[in-house]
Amino acid sequence: MNSAAEPCLLVVDDDEEIRDLLARYLSEHGFRMVTAADGTAMRAVLSSQSIDLVILDLMLPGEDGLSLCRWLRSESATPIIMLTARVEQTERVVGLEVGADDYITKPFDPRELVARIRAVLRRSGVSQRASAEPEDSGHYGFRGWRLDSLGRNLFDPDGRPIELSAGEFDLLLTFVESPHRVLDRDTLLDRTRGRVFTPFDRSIDVQISRLRRKLERPTDSAPLIRTVRGAGYIFAARVERQ
Repeated sequence: MNSAAEPCLLVVDDDEEIRDLLARYLSEHGFRMVTAADGTAMRAVLSSQSIDLVILDLMLPGEDGLSLCRWLRSESATPIIMLTARVEQTERVVGLEVGADDYITKPFDPRELVARIRAVLRRSGVSQRASAEPEDSGHYGFRGWRLDSLGRNLFDPDGRPIELSAGEFDLLLTFVESPHRVLDRDTLLDRTRGRVFTPFDRSIDVQISRLRRKLERPTDSAPLIRTVRGAGYIFAARVERQ
């Protein structure tokens, strides 16, 4: 996060009217704003200043939003909220699959966007958890992995840092805080996304699939995250507070 009090947001949308509208509205709600019309301008902004969250339109001229989301996630853990005019569940799942932390469908209520932004920023920061548990080291260990919940860092058994998106980190933290317990999709959505969901929302399945790919190792004798058919998921490893 930036040292300045107000988080800095980057809006990437080829519609000038939408860019200006969002910049004005979000500025009035305590955010510093930067805008870009396409991927080239987005990369220029990201190379020149620190951005706390990117609001990224799916349909862009040239390089589309999914490609830009994939590139940004490969470069950093900067939170991403996708804007999409498409309502198909497939488009939302694909956005989450390539690394978006949340999505919102056009047309949208600006107040809902502000709520989503604040929720994602809370998940990507450390202030709430640090102030709630000042005497807790916030460190968890499982099968050689080490999770630092206060610094929001994950280290593999060889001590190498593993980059997670804000959503992936919150999902893993939820699992290690409740090991050997079956957690259904509704519980996981409520704890990690903090938003209204539908009975057919499969975003948690997408996040778990991405998390598994980052945690699984060829030498593992059993999966860390097991699917319990018809019930949800369970974190199967022994977890130790460190």
